[in-house]
Amino acid sequence: MKNEKAELFERMPVGKALLTMAVPTIISQLVTMIYNLADTFFIGMSNDPYKVAAASVVGVLFFMLNALANLFGVGGGSLLSRLLGKKQEHDARRVGAFSIYGSLAVAAAYSLVCFLFTEPLARLLGASDNTIGYAASYLFWVVVIGGIPSTVGLTMSHLLRSAGYSRESGLGLAIGGISNILLDPVFMFVLLPEGNEVTGAAIATLLSNVITLTYFLFTYHRLKGISVLTISPKYAHLERTLIREVFSIGLPSAITALLANTTSIVKNNLTAGYGDIELAAYGIVLKADMIPLNIGMGLCQGMMPLVAYNYACKNYPRMKSFTRAAQLAGMATACVFIAIFELFAPQIIWLFIRNEATIAYGTNFLRIACLATPFMISNFQKIYCLQAMGKGKESLILGICRQGLFAIPVLLIMNHFVGLYGVVSAQLISDGCTFIFSTLLYRRVYNSLQKEMDAVKA
Repeated sequence: MKNEKAELFERMPVGKALLTMAVPTIISQLVTMIYNLADTFFIGMSNDPYKVAAASVVGVLFFMLNALANLFGVGGGSLLSRLLGKKQEHDARRVGAFSIYGSLAVAAAYSLVCFLFTEPLARLLGASDNTIGYAASYLFWVVVIGGIPSTVGLTMSHLLRSAGYSRESGLGLAIGGISNILLDPVFMFVLLPEGNEVTGAAIATLLSNVITLTYFLFTYHRLKGISVLTISPKYAHLERTLIREVFSIGLPSAITALLANTTSIVKNNLTAGYGDIELAAYGIVLKADMIPLNIGMGLCQGMMPLVAYNYACKNYPRMKSFTRAAQLAGMATACVFIAIFELFAPQIIWLFIRNEATIAYGTNFLRIACLATPFMISNFQKIYCLQAMGKGKESLILGICRQGLFAIPVLLIMNHFVGLYGVVSAQLISDGCTFIFSTLLYRRVYNSLQKEMDAVKA
């Protein structure tokens, strides 16, 4: 591995190393968040609710691509960092190549399924006779044609970050996000005739993902010979033991992503039962709340390779310093945004909509929802740390508990007994419960590491 990357992982001051890895990731997370909202924003300019609904329906199938990328990107990336920490660079190179071609194969299979069963899948997710045509068009361009570039690009981004190239990883995602924002209006309102706004948005998303993948392919070529990253298929064969290690982390990450998507569907359906104004207000709150959460996720993703590397080379004190620094930064971020949201909630909702009733609901919702932010960021960090250490079983348990055991049941219970504000408060309660459980589980893992450190000192 290049000397400057060894310096980053092994000797650079903890705060500086974490900033080096996390800042580009945070920026790319925020840009990605904006571009994920771009399609909905521009389609909404058509003033056709059927087109907006169609894009929302297919968004669930598009989100599946992120889960597939996590399967190989997070699983392969965690193992790659740990192998680098053990100085097993040849195996790290093979794991990276396997992850790329594995994500390509799985994305191709998923895209084929979506092509063969387009209408049944769209209708299963809520498409009606009014929206099925738009949904089918969006699905074709974004998932059927665009599934491979989207999934492989995200996987390559994870692997770049895991090898210490966080800036290159973040830049690639940012280029894709900016491209999508620029291409959306061109295809929707200039190149395609009126009435094809959904198709235009889908083509813009496809092209932006192709641009991102092209950037990553060029970056891998540039790093050839000075890093373990490669796209050569001759390195893609792995023994079963290494494949199991990839999936032991990747599968829990993918399942957690799918459960999070399921929770969002349940949350939206429950809120919709109280009326359109309430649903609109809560939708705005969820968008505003994405800002601190994306910053927290960027911290987690920047921290993960540093923890994995130092865990593998048994430099536990440095590893613990990274986790502690990330926790402090995450809590500081949460506190700042809680203060902003509590003080300026009406003004924040006003930025999205001018309707007085929606602003009133949104103000109350935001002041409640933001209180869950410290627990959510802390829980994310614990899951990422466990994944970094190769603790697949523990991270899976924690992910299932957060989204399956706590989130959905709490949503249903609070909706039944409290009503609308119960749905809004459910995130605070479920992530608070998860925080207690995750702290106990995390402490048990760290206690075993402490015993190992004490044995080494003795």
